[in-house]
Amino acid sequence: MGEAFTWGFIAASSLLLGGLLALRRPIGLRPLGLIMAFGAGVLISAVSYELVEDAFDTAGGSGAVGLGLFAGAFTFYVGDLAIDRFGGEGRKSATGGQDAGPALAILLGTVLDGIPESIVLGLSLLEGAGVSISMLTAVFLSNLPEALSSTAGLSKSGWGRQRILGLWGLVSVVSALSSLAGYAFFDGASEATIAFVQSFAGGALLTMLADTMIPEAFKFGGKQVGLVTTLGFALAFFITTIE
Repeated sequence: MGEAFTWGFIAASSLLLGGLLALRRPIGLRPLGLIMAFGAGVLISAVSYELVEDAFDTAGGSGAVGLGLFAGAFTFYVGDLAIDRFGGEGRKSATGGQDAGPALAILLGTVLDGIPESIVLGLSLLEGAGVSISMLTAVFLSNLPEALSSTAGLSKSGWGRQRILGLWGLVSVVSALSSLAGYAFFDGASEATIAFVQSFAGGALLTMLADTMIPEAFKFGGKQVGLVTTLGFALAFFITTIE
């Protein structure tokens, strides 16, 4: 169980790393958009080959994959709407505006973005072959641009250094606990249940990407975003082939 917590924290530690980098040397909006595009490509690959494909192989035609995908997408959609109404809508913005919402809403929104992928990290340990390196890499790399973008916006909105790093530290701990939960709660679960949880996470992550990360990347990165997204996808796919 300690291993699940540790891997979850390592994957989420890029949030702290991104926050420190953004506070030390602000990154221009165009490079930031391209970094976000790369992270989005990595995560799309992870959803395709580490979550949905694996869930399909595990489900054995039970229909758990389709049910999980739409359940995850709808759950994220509803949760995101609720958080937006509480003031967390601009949590990923790199241009500021987060001061319009309470810190709790921004915290909850960031946690909502990270929980599905962290749970899957814990699930990957149940197979007995150790953590999925490709999934770990995907989560780590996709968290980095999110932290860079959000930290830039939070700083412009008047958040202090300690407050920002405290936010990322707390989210990292919650992500580690989510990884632990994925391992502890589903140990001994049926294959259909595991497949449902994997595809649920996939649906939630795809909805998050389409709703927040990719639009933000295109807004700042321009036409080259498509090329960089493909590069991120290709790298993550390559990692799955050598794992």
